[in-house]
Amino acid sequence: DERLALWMSLARRYRCGNDELPALWQRWQTDLQGLESAQDIAALEQEAKRLHTALTQQAKAVTQQRQRAAHDLAAAVTHAMQTLGMSGGRFDVALHPLDAIAAVGAESVEFLVAGHPGASPKPVGKVASGGELSRIALAISVVTSQLGSASTLIFDEVDAGIGGQVAHTVGALLRQLGADRQVLAVTHLAQVAACGHQHWRVSKGLHDGRTVSQLTALHGEDRVRELARMLDGKLDSAVSLAHARELLHV
Repeated sequence: DERLALWMSLARRYRCGNDELPALWQRWQTDLQGLESAQDIAALEQEAKRLHTALTQQAKAVTQQRQRAAHDLAAAVTHAMQTLGMSGGRFDVALHPLDAIAAVGAESVEFLVAGHPGASPKPVGKVASGGELSRIALAISVVTSQLGSASTLIFDEVDAGIGGQVAHTVGALLRQLGADRQVLAVTHLAQVAACGHQHWRVSKGLHDGRTVSQLTALHGEDRVRELARMLDGKLDSAVSLAHARELLHV
């Protein structure tokens, strides 16, 4: 009776059926043997060395690929910058070795930029203005357009500080990116807006005493009139309307 009582007590304690206790005990024995074998320090050290050697080899391979890619990317983005209102500017990629191999590899990657001739490249986030950042991002996106997996790209004020032919170039590049993915661009330049497949106007106004924002899709003459307004602020200027139609090729 005492043995049966102990048997049932163990089953209740480990929350299993009475007939499951032998299998549970056997599983614990197997787990215990695994834990004991894991205490083989020499074997563990040997395995750690093997894994570290493999990690080092992989990190070296990644470093070599990064060195080649950094040179090609820097040259391609620098070339693209010349047509984006940053003539004479230079883009560079710096690889900084880490003290130990991390999840990012054996080095950290930093983008550098010089906005004008003769300047030394410095971290993008410290020297580039908002408009320059957008244009550099546009240049990188164009250069790597066949490699990226992002289905949507958003550019805010990519036209800041530019105009004329550069604005046409920016618009053409955005349209090129839009050929195989969705591109959203916030712009105040008619040259850029005219290159979009779709044109939406964002406006604010009072409604029942509250300021609300409104998004309106523009088509046909509405789009022509909006582009004319963007060009010189007038909706009834024959010159502006003609210019808007020319931009739209209509």
